[in-house]
Amino acid sequence: MISVTGLSYHYGSVPILRDISLDIPRGGVTALVGPNGAGKSTLLGLIARLMPLQSGRVIVDDLNVATTPSDVLARKLAILPQASDVATRLTVGELISFGRYPHHKGRPTEQDRAKIKNAVETFELSQFVDRTLDSLSGGQRQRAQVAMTFAQDTDFVLLDEPLNNLDIAASRSLMKLLRRVAHEHNRTVVTVLHDINYACAYADHMVTIKSGQLGPAGVPSDVVSNDMLKSVFNTDAQVVQTNGRTLVQV
Repeated sequence: MISVTGLSYHYGSVPILRDISLDIPRGGVTALVGPNGAGKSTLLGLIARLMPLQSGRVIVDDLNVATTPSDVLARKLAILPQASDVATRLTVGELISFGRYPHHKGRPTEQDRAKIKNAVETFELSQFVDRTLDSLSGGQRQRAQVAMTFAQDTDFVLLDEPLNNLDIAASRSLMKLLRRVAHEHNRTVVTVLHDINYACAYADHMVTIKSGQLGPAGVPSDVVSNDMLKSVFNTDAQVVQTNGRTLVQV
């Protein structure tokens, strides 16, 4: 479980997060949703220690994120930021192999190679393994970066808007893969999603954030309502039930 207590964060004098306390359950997919500028990416970055905590505490299982050595934390938690600078002349295989560095520190073993192979196969990248990133579509490249994170073999995987710039086919394919990986490989995937309908379709748990403060959280079908859309997103979009699934009309 990821436990966040009393977390606040400011950019200069501007408050971004205000006294956030929540527990993210172990296992499955948790979606962080909310309007632009709500603080979702900042929360994810603080959990992963991409930036120093200003106040509050983050515990991942039994590890205090603020004080845990980086190499230990990297074997427990992996993150793919929204802006991920990667050399486009790398091959897919080379990129995914970087996910094993926290384990082998530059001396890969047979176990590391097996984990890389497993990540390639799990994310259906075998036919691209020797191709450079600049020869791939946006969806294929994004899938390769997520596969690198998966190869890190951590219990917790944090993804910041992994569907950015993906078309509907690539988005559906990646979300299906993430849900399958979370459930079949016993991973906890925490992802920032821009489209609430993807959260409804693929997440087990949803956390809403508005103006740096928590809104409703829980099972998506319980969280998503006309009232929630109005209070969190300031929209009068309507929630409908279609074939037993919750859907926000656009």
